[in-house]
Amino acid sequence: MRLIEREFYLNKLKEVTGTPDIKVITGVRRSGKSKLLESFLNHVRETNPEANIIHINFNLNAYENLMEYHALITYIEEATIAGKDNFVMIDEVQMCSGFEKAINSLHASEMYDIYITGSNAFLLSSDLATLFTGRTFEIEVYPFSFGEFMQYYDLSDQYAAFTRYIQEGGMAGSYLYKSPEAKYDYISDVFNTLIVRDIQQKYRIRNMPLMERLCDFLIDNISNLTSTRSVAAAFNSEQFKTNDRTVSAYIKYLCNAFAFYKVRRYDIQGKRYLASNDKYYLSDHSFKYAKLGTKNADYGRMIENIVAIELLRRGYELYVGVLYKKEIDFVAIKRNEKLYIQVASSIDDPETFQREVDPLLKIKDAYPKLLLARTRQEMYQHEGIQIFDVADWLLKEKD
Repeated sequence: MRLIEREFYLNKLKEVTGTPDIKVITGVRRSGKSKLLESFLNHVRETNPEANIIHINFNLNAYENLMEYHALITYIEEATIAGKDNFVMIDEVQMCSGFEKAINSLHASEMYDIYITGSNAFLLSSDLATLFTGRTFEIEVYPFSFGEFMQYYDLSDQYAAFTRYIQEGGMAGSYLYKSPEAKYDYISDVFNTLIVRDIQQKYRIRNMPLMERLCDFLIDNISNLTSTRSVAAAFNSEQFKTNDRTVSAYIKYLCNAFAFYKVRRYDIQGKRYLASNDKYYLSDHSFKYAKLGTKNADYGRMIENIVAIELLRRGYELYVGVLYKKEIDFVAIKRNEKLYIQVASSIDDPETFQREVDPLLKIKDAYPKLLLARTRQEMYQHEGIQIFDVADWLLKEKD
């Protein structure tokens, strides 16, 4: 498999090298966490050739004897070299029983620069403060962005490439397969075997048919407003006996495993968050095609999913905007920065164009307002609204 250097994430690791934090690399399964750690390992070797790197990959049988935390600690301590910079890098750390005790002990010794990756269901963002007594620095890795997709395939025509990216997605492991069917088989297997299996093991879920039905429902309804009560009512009508508490818990598990991302609603005029009817986006849009097929493909929703993940990758907090009963696809917030964004597949039709810009025109503050669509032309403005071709916007230099 061809490898590309994922500079966006690698630079984040470089910035925290030598800090006392426990660096935790998270993200959806098969998004490239292990390859990122290998890339960082090579960077350390090049920039600090005298460093002592203790690298353990629990996917390899060679480290099977370390799958208990006492053995892991002993191995690392015996490999430590006094007077040198000792780096500890551990892949799939959750495969070691009592791994959190080992990491906490190593961190407390103040002798190591520690980097770990792990299964999402066992190394949750919400659990890091509980698992580890030291401060953690989390780097969330997403599937390939559109820019990385173009870099991998060495493509130059971004408009043609974007059509292909909509269809193939960002799960780089699928790029090794030649036919669309084989690609989608791989992607479906990642979702079913790795994501859902992890959740079942972590939370001891017995009603897997309900979980599988819920996955299909959420995938089929990406970018639609969704309430747990309405989902539970729909399932009960289909003889899937459940309630809103169970549906809510299962959705939380799926989001914990980075299968989906929840986006809450935000009242722009009242400047408050709304409690009901959230939206959910897939960590990679290709899961939809792989799980439900390519018939009746809604490019508008797929593009909206791509934009949502790109905004999260760029570090924005993401909300659905509500103003005078109109909806703005995204309110993206980062520190003192705020963006209002509408997304459409095409705005060639004047009625469609007006429908997309009307909610943005009603916003009275001075924050930037963007409309992203497949325009195939340079950015232009309409009454202060910046109108981008979505492929061009995705390739804009990140902050």
